[in-house]
Amino acid sequence: MDFTFLTPLGALVALGGVLPLLALRRAHRRGRVVRVRVGLSEPPARLLGGAVAATAAAAALLGLAAAQPRVQWMSEQRVRTDAEAFVVVDTSRSMLARADRGAPVRYERAREAALKVRASLDEIPVGVVSFTDRVLPHLFPSADAAVFEATLTRSIGVDKPPPQGTFVSTATRLSALESIISRRYFTPTSRRRLVVVISDGESIPLSGPKIAAAFRRPPGVDTVFLHVWDGAEQVYDGAQPEPQYSPDPRSRAILDAAAAALGGRVFAESELDRAIEAAREALGEGPTVVRGQRQNRLALAPYLAGAVFLPLALLLWRRDR
Repeated sequence: MDFTFLTPLGALVALGGVLPLLALRRAHRRGRVVRVRVGLSEPPARLLGGAVAATAAAAALLGLAAAQPRVQWMSEQRVRTDAEAFVVVDTSRSMLARADRGAPVRYERAREAALKVRASLDEIPVGVVSFTDRVLPHLFPSADAAVFEATLTRSIGVDKPPPQGTFVSTATRLSALESIISRRYFTPTSRRRLVVVISDGESIPLSGPKIAAAFRRPPGVDTVFLHVWDGAEQVYDGAQPEPQYSPDPRSRAILDAAAAALGGRVFAESELDRAIEAAREALGEGPTVVRGQRQNRLALAPYLAGAVFLPLALLLWRRDR
């Protein structure tokens, strides 16, 4: 187990605790003069000692939090041998839509949702795929969550790569998902297979029995759709919305029809937890094996920052006594 500080100089923040201690000392001296003049007795020394200790503790905890301590340790990495999943992220231009210029675009929200899906499938090898009018694999199923995150944040983005066809208002084709099966992205030994599609649903509707037959062919592929969309969103070009874009009110119906054809389920963006639960149910339980070790990290700064309120609360409680 390793214990490190990401910003060790941040501990100097603790020196700020000197100021309230000096103020406390001055207030105590002035109070002593007043008490002597009016004939009052000195308060118990433990009260002053408690105030000094609480102030010093709060400063020390704040300094430790600012230094950002982190604990790292290694543990066995267990991996399912019978299951694999792909997170498929829509990267068409409509994923740049957002509520206003300061709000996150659909793609950013989709990426955050993808990371949460990956975190929930801890023992499952998960890959990353982008799609517009075609499907492109960026990472085949891997048990390494760090590699998944790096791939998602560094290798793909909106219109990276752009659609193959010429620019049209709808550049997404759900039928392209059939390539995941026909090109054998899953390993032959995986018996539980899952595809999580994160899209705004502004696509050419799914048609034809070919893709449905591919997804239902044994061992079958379960599908979960997450609809990242809002009818009030616009694609902004600088300060102004692009006039050629308008949200497609059919988007949820298009995803519903696709899910019905593939035997999957659709969830709204606000139902991410339910979508994750459905994904885990689809994969079920299965045998695991140890494949190397996994590095675990725990940032202690949030806990130390929260602990600062304990001595402060003690100060307030003492003041009321």
